[in-house]
Amino acid sequence: MRCLMLALLTAASQSVAQVPDSGRWQELRFPAGAVELRAEDNYIEQTVSLAAAGRLDRDRALLARVKRIANGLVRAAVALKPDAAAWPWEVHVTDDPAIEAESQAGGKLLVGGSFVARLALDDGELAILLAHEIAHIIAEHSREALSEALLDSRRDLPLEVVEERLASDFPLQLRMSKLSAIQEREADQLGMLIAHQAGWPCAAMLRFYAKLASDSTAPSLLASHPAAVSRLNLAKGMSRLLDE
Repeated sequence: MRCLMLALLTAASQSVAQVPDSGRWQELRFPAGAVELRAEDNYIEQTVSLAAAGRLDRDRALLARVKRIANGLVRAAVALKPDAAAWPWEVHVTDDPAIEAESQAGGKLLVGGSFVARLALDDGELAILLAHEIAHIIAEHSREALSEALLDSRRDLPLEVVEERLASDFPLQLRMSKLSAIQEREADQLGMLIAHQAGWPCAAMLRFYAKLASDSTAPSLLASHPAAVSRLNLAKGMSRLLDE
């Protein structure tokens, strides 16, 4: 039944949308419902695997802290994208050292406790990290990336096939790197706005991105995030703008 639902949703027509705040236009070939169902399946698979390995939600204090901060950020995000109020938002933490912070369509968040500890993030800095991931979600970046990958194939393909190509096809990843860079900068900027509207001070933005700059390693060929120094400069500019 779930597979049939996903197939029917995937068959829906394409649409266009605008990213909250920036107004950038997106061409979205896959419907939101299909992408959200697929993301939910992936999130369940990932969290079940982490739980089986004893790596999910073991730090109850961090989980409570992340949920408390995320709740306020989600309220601010919903003000920018009202449709997000209907999404089944869900938050988990993991002590898997390979995970820093991740998001999936439809309101799914996963935070790495090792990353939070390594950067010694206070509540304001943690809010900026979470706001960046929430920004990816309300900007529907995953849906846009899948749609762009479908366009690259020049033929219609099922959502799960495009998702697999996006994860494993190096030439496709290289061609998609420009969009990835745009999305990451957009998530930084939109995330700062979300955090500010949720009541977190601009000083937290500067501290968080300063910590990233001091912690960052050399970018790889396919690094989707802008250089840490560039992100810190953006935070400085946003801080001045939001303080006006």
